Amino acid sequence: MSTEQLKNLVIDKISEIEDENFLQAIKTILDTNKATAGIYKLTEEQKQKVKIGLTQLDNGQIISNEDLEKEEDEWLRK
Repeated sequence: MSTEQLKNLVIDKISEIEDENFLQAIKTILDTNKATAGIYKLTEEQKQKVKIGLTQLDNGQIISNEDLEKEEDEWLRK
C-alpha cells in the first residue's frame, strides 16, 4: 500500500467516527506528531541563554562533568 493510499484509507476511516473523545485523541496524536516534526522555535529568553552559554564556552568558562558532580555532592552535604 502506498503512502497516498494509506492516507486516503485513514481519512475515510476517520470520517466515519462519531465518538468525540476518540476524535480528540486522534487530534492529540496528530498535533504531537506535527510539533515534533517541525522546527523548534526558541523564545528570546532562550536565545539569550544560548548566547551566554556560547560566550562562556569561548572564554573557557567550562567545568567537567566530574567536577560538577563533586560540587553538587558538596553542596548537598551542607
